[in-house]
Amino acid sequence: MPEAATLLPTTHDEDWRYADPDWLAAADPVALAHWEEITVPAGEARCEAFEVAAGVRRLRVAVGAKARFEIFAVNASAPYARLDVEVTLADGAHFEFGGVTIGGGDGTQEFVTRVVHAEPNATSNQVVRAVQWDQATGNFLGRIEVVKDAQKTDAAQNFRAILLNKGASANTKPELEIFADDVKCAHGAAIGELDPQIAFYMAARGLPPQAARKLQVHAFLADAFEAVPEDDLRDKLLGIALDQLEEGAL
Repeated sequence: MPEAATLLPTTHDEDWRYADPDWLAAADPVALAHWEEITVPAGEARCEAFEVAAGVRRLRVAVGAKARFEIFAVNASAPYARLDVEVTLADGAHFEFGGVTIGGGDGTQEFVTRVVHAEPNATSNQVVRAVQWDQATGNFLGRIEVVKDAQKTDAAQNFRAILLNKGASANTKPELEIFADDVKCAHGAAIGELDPQIAFYMAARGLPPQAARKLQVHAFLADAFEAVPEDDLRDKLLGIALDQLEEGAL
């Protein structure tokens, strides 16, 4: 076996367990190992908002004391698209992540995050929503690490998925590793279908079924972008996500 091939991850690796194995087998190991390095200086703020392209993008971010780093992303690419984010937080820093995976066919879209609370008083919040149909898969693997002296940490992550038909799937793997004792850390996850009672309520008031379902999806996805600082940007991200919906999916 060529030496380069041994560098490729497989679905036997914990952080790649839900990935597309065919895509991984054909990937360029050098490109796959590349991380984009970002530094947010102390006291500053930076916001990134984008669509995730097909393939793997990996960001390694250092957030300085009392600085703020935000990422808002729509992941709708196929056949496989993954955003890896590794963040290290200094004293009083904050990390905000809002992400949506959405798609049909047989695509796999995933977010993988690792947030290291390396110093006291840092906060982080992650909200991921998935809407999948056909044979598509949406994944969120989120790891929070709190080092021994990172007291007053406040960290949260929340994942919810809506599957529009029985063939679609969603996977989540929340992890907490905590070595400090004065912290607040929480995670939540739920996977299900659109609420039929809400659809019935809307239909009773004259809203067509497809419009009612799209409205439900809109409200569901909006959670991921609630923290977007600008209304226009929030609307743009929601529009990008909703444009992926097909008539057949609803």
